[in-house]
Amino acid sequence: MDTPPVVTLRFNKFLPYWAVFQTDLRQTARSWVYRLWVIMTVFAAGAFLLYRVGLHQEAGMVQSAAVQCGDLFRLMVVGGLALVVVLAVSAVGGERGTLADSILSRGISRYQYFLAKWHARLVVVVSTFAVLAAGILVAGYFLFKSDAESDLTLTGGLAAVLAVAAALCVIVTWGVVIGSLTNGPVLGITVFWLVLYGVGFLLTLMPEPWPSPDRELARLKFVLRGQFNELVLANLVIASVLLSAAAGALGVVGFSKSDV
Repeated sequence: MDTPPVVTLRFNKFLPYWAVFQTDLRQTARSWVYRLWVIMTVFAAGAFLLYRVGLHQEAGMVQSAAVQCGDLFRLMVVGGLALVVVLAVSAVGGERGTLADSILSRGISRYQYFLAKWHARLVVVVSTFAVLAAGILVAGYFLFKSDAESDLTLTGGLAAVLAVAAALCVIVTWGVVIGSLTNGPVLGITVFWLVLYGVGFLLTLMPEPWPSPDRELARLKFVLRGQFNELVLANLVIASVLLSAAAGALGVVGFSKSDV
């Protein structure tokens, strides 16, 4: 009598991580905070561009595309920062009431759960900003293009988007970490705002070449023209990666030991 073949089941250890990652992507895209951020940015950018184009046509003022796009980038960062903070802190902190059930019912470790939430919010925020920034650059290039060539450059646009995206990575990462270590999203948002204002104020007091939010946002108009130092940009990206990695390690260790 032939013995039946033994069927071995292979379990993909990354499957729980991937499931939570995909679920969080969909939930974030459907949340009112994310939609409000996108809608507010689009309407504010559209109103800003229409106003500046009207000045250009009525008063005959020469508008620099790099200056206008730099101002719009500042508007995007400053105006949407509050909603980005809410998105970041609520990644884990917003599920405090059902966190234990979420981990136990999905058979996922705390490490995978935290990493999936962190990476999903990073992808959503950074990719959304990159798409919106690309749209602003394209609109600024055509709307403020005079008889001469536009002062916007491709390398400058990529550098500006990369610099802001690197800063957003740090903000989102630390927001997710603080939200996972505090009891509730309200407390997490409060603590994170205190940290942001404190760090921003200290950086403002530091002399050159230390970066500060105001100085870096003011330099975007020069970066968009292609007037930037590649070494400074590389250092900014490396510093952002290191700060994000350090925050992620802290979040993984702290969340694994916290009560859910």
